[in-house]
Formats: sequence, structure tokens, C-alpha cells
Amino acid sequence: MAAELTPEQKLALIKSKLQEVLHEDWLEDIIVKQQRPLSLYWGTAITGRPHCAYFVPMIKVAEFLRAGCKVKILMADLHGFLDNTKAPIEQVQKRAIHYKRVVQSLLKAVGVSLDKLEFVNGSEYQLSREYSMDNYRLMTIVTEHDAKKAGSEVVKQIDNPTLAGSIYPLMQALDEEYLRVDAQFGGVDQRKIFVLAQDILPKLGYKERIHMMNPMVPGLQAGGKMSASDPNSKIDVLDTPEQVTSKIKKAFAQAQVAEGNGLIAFIEYVLLPISALQSKDGSSSIKFAPREGDPLIYSNVEDIRKAYEADTLTPQLLKAGVAEALNAVLAPIQAEFQADKEWQEALEAGYPEQTDKKKKDKKPKDKGSRYPGVKTNPDGTVEGPDAEKVKVGENVQDAMKNLAVNGGS
Repeated sequence: MAAELTPEQKLALIKSKLQEVLHEDWLEDIIVKQQRPLSLYWGTAITGRPHCAYFVPMIKVAEFLRAGCKVKILMADLHGFLDNTKAPIEQVQKRAIHYKRVVQSLLKAVGVSLDKLEFVNGSEYQLSREYSMDNYRLMTIVTEHDAKKAGSEVVKQIDNPTLAGSIYPLMQALDEEYLRVDAQFGGVDQRKIFVLAQDILPKLGYKERIHMMNPMVPGLQAGGKMSASDPNSKIDVLDTPEQVTSKIKKAFAQAQVAEGNGLIAFIEYVLLPISALQSKDGSSSIKFAPREGDPLIYSNVEDIRKAYEADTLTPQLLKAGVAEALNAVLAPIQAEFQADKEWQEALEAGYPEQTDKKKKDKKPKDKGSRYPGVKTNPDGTVEGPDAEKVKVGENVQDAMKNLAVNGGS
């Protein structure tokens, strides 16, 4: 059994690898002075299929639990429906099943016990009379400009948006109150929503919350974050090993330039932390195998950057090593999917346009015939009312003679 952490160690673990914390002093007060568990939630809108960047918040959830926090996972189904209605609500609810299964598998992959977590669907409380009334109250306080600005990096922006996208940030603020938490955890792309929540919740008589933000994992192409809406920038957790390897081979990786390299960032925020969580002593490592010589093994991202800039670690070696390490992490998740019929059905119903369709058996093409009354048998003989018209002989010699083969006339 791991040794109990001191309050200072818990605080350090909670803040580890976060890009920013709003009300950091409140966090210290709860953990060090009050010495009570921090209660927090992480939510995900049910939109596009989850990808491998989801490992980043799941790794952080594992650290929160290690620090004694009480963690709730919000499956924000109504938020997904409001995000420019990418899918009808019935389809979103099927997607929510897929999301929950993916999140649970990712958590198990990083060593988290699910019995320490509470999973909540947003529609379980967001359709209540009290929540709806609070939402209406916020609509009388928040301007259209502020709501749109808050959701600009989270809600998909289109030329002629519906009102739904403006309601999205208001609901995310209310979720903090209705989930009864001290803090909300999310990506730094949600910062504007967090700032809005800190401004508007006190206007309803509710307290502000702590907001903790992790950095965004770059996509596989140059620039931008890994996004579910861009298939070229992300790796789906259910991609086959061949698909994973193919996408990584196509990833942008300029030789000897570590800055902006999405694969190195993926090693830093996903593969090395997972390696540490899976090892008995908390140490991390990743291996790269050149065709000749000993494998290259690194335990920290600083050494990887130096080796890449020195061209000791080439783009080809980098890509092959990342593909091998990621496929090893994804293997048990995909095995769980293959064994879970409900999960498979939810995926197919939630994303019918993206799931692989079964190939229909190809039928031999009927190119037609000058003699439709003729049937050709497997042995080459023919029968039917027009058989005599196409028959070339009873044997090879007759056929050669009738067809004038080898100079026959």
C-alpha cells in the first residue's frame, strides 16, 4: 500500500502539470489549512468520437484520486446536443454510452479504480425545474456578446449560429453548483467559460469555484490542438494498430526541430505519464529501436528533445516508437470493446455515418450474352435451346478444328 501523502505533497500532486489555476490560494486553503478532500468535476460534451488526447485529463484524474480528491465525471449529453445540434438528442444519448465506456477504459488503462469515481449524465439534473429556472435567471443577466465570447473556443463557430451555443456556457457554470463541488477541471481552451462562471454565479447567490486547467495536446499536423472534428489531427481510441501506425507516419515532424512537434508533446503528456502510472516504482520510459545497434531508451522529455535536435533520434525512429508504445496502451481498450456488445451497438447507433459498414458479398457481373438461352456448366460444357449455336466441339481436337487453331481451316 502506498504511503499516505502529506497535505503539501497532495497540493503539489494536484497542481502538477497544470497550465493554470484560478483561485490557487483557495486550493491551498482546502488542502493544507482545512486538510479536507477537494471535490471537483471533469466534464466532456458528447460530440465527436473521443480520441487519444483524452488520456491527458484521465492521467490527471488518476493524480487527483491519489491526492485524496473526490472526483465526479460529467457526461454532458445536453451540452453535446446544444453544440450546434451536431446530432439529435436520441443519437447523443447513444453517444453518451460510448463516451462512458471509453472514459472508463482509459481510466483503467492508467490504473484508476472506477469505484472511487462518480459518473453523472447531465440530463439527470439539467432538466429539473430548479436548474431550468436558474438557467432562465442567467439569461436575464448575461449578454449575448459575453455568452458567445465565453464559448468561442469550445462551441463550434458557424456563420449563422443558433441560440443553443450561447446557452452552453451558462449551463457549464451552473453545473458547478448543481454538482456540489469545490472546483472544475478542464482544458485551457475552456478558460473563458471558467472566467464567466466566476463572474455570474455570485449574481445568483452561489459561490465562485476553483478552476484548474491542463494544457491542450497538439494535433498530429502542424499547429492546432488534437480535435475530434479533424480526423487528420487525432487518433481515435478504437483505431486499429494499422490505422494508428499510418496516422503517426503521416504526422508532421520536422527533423531536428523539437519545438511544435506534436509527437514529442504526446510523449510528454501521455506516453511517459502512463508509463509511470503502470510501473511499480513510478518510473517512466519509452523505447526507440533503430535497425542497427542498441535500443534508445529515454525516461524524460528533456532528453528526448535533445536527442531529436541532435538527430540521434530521427523522425522515423520517433514515429515508430510512438506507434509501438501507443498501440500497446490501446490494445486492452480495444479488446474490451470487442467483448462488449452493448458498447459496439452504442457506437454504431451514435455514429452511424462513421462506423465501418460491412462489405456486401460481390456477385459476379453478368456481362450479358448473345445467347441468353445458353447455360455454361463448371466443366465448360453448355446446354440449353441455343447450345448448338455456341458449341465448338465434343473434344479439344474438334474445338481446335472448328476454331481454326494452329492453322486449321
